[in-house]
Amino acid sequence: MSDAIVAEGLVKKYGDVVALDGMDLSVPEGTVFGLLGPNGAGKTTTVRILTTLLKPDAGHATVAGFDVVRDARRLRSHIGASGQYAAVDDHLTGAENLETVGRLYHLGVKRARQRARELLERFDLTEAGDRPVQGYSGGMRRRLDLAGALVVSPPVLFLDEPTTGLDPRARASLWEVISELVATGTTVLLTTQYMEEADRLADRIGVVDHGHVIALGTADELKDQVGGDRIELSVTSAADLEAVRRTLAPLAVGELQIDVTALQVTIPVTGGAAALTTALGHLTAERITVRDAGLRRPTLDDVFLTFTGHETDEKIRETVR
Repeated sequence: MSDAIVAEGLVKKYGDVVALDGMDLSVPEGTVFGLLGPNGAGKTTTVRILTTLLKPDAGHATVAGFDVVRDARRLRSHIGASGQYAAVDDHLTGAENLETVGRLYHLGVKRARQRARELLERFDLTEAGDRPVQGYSGGMRRRLDLAGALVVSPPVLFLDEPTTGLDPRARASLWEVISELVATGTTVLLTTQYMEEADRLADRIGVVDHGHVIALGTADELKDQVGGDRIELSVTSAADLEAVRRTLAPLAVGELQIDVTALQVTIPVTGGAAALTTALGHLTAERITVRDAGLRRPTLDDVFLTFTGHETDEKIRETVR
């Protein structure tokens, strides 16, 4: 299997700010590659270079066999892209937006119109297809933008946080579309803040921070690198959180995570159920009341925290709420 996307040593600077600092990645044909990382890590800059919207200051990259700088014009007809913000024309209807994309790709009027109707149905926009986009909700605009990226069924598709702002039903629908596309040979590079999305879709995942990949592998491989189990327990009052941290810190094999809002503590441990029994014994001896406790395997949230030193932006937003 050959690589549909290859990047080697990509560097991009904005004045004194280094957005990419030697970005390397490869994506085999017909697979989904997930890029995870905090805001400012370099994910969007990487996508913009690979889709010919930016030129790198150093390094090189190819997509679908085309050099992203030297062959930029030819490459554009072989890729689809959806950014973080819906790029649609408010004054056109949903159908007209998609037809316009089709005609720009030289599909012809009849085929462009047919393709527009197919995509409106696929993204549950048929009833709104003949209404001006300015009356669409944020989620509807997002779905229309995603539909536009699929008008020509490109061999390589770039999705930069594609499900931001979508409700769970729309998000699940998009996941299904992506899975169908990959099954027919499409290659997808996906950036996301949703760990569940990466776990569900990505064949391989790259964790990005400070402009380069700091961890790479399948979801299971990355979880194995983090290692161990996690004790999750909740207490009845905020005053107990510090007592739990002090009591259980000697059992931890990594940093404890404390969610003040949920009154929850997560402790990385080794030893499985025996470690949980020991932890509960220590808490009982200290007269700390535990509301709930359990043992679980690492998640991609744990991977993210371990490799970047902080939680995903989405996780932080959920905790704040």
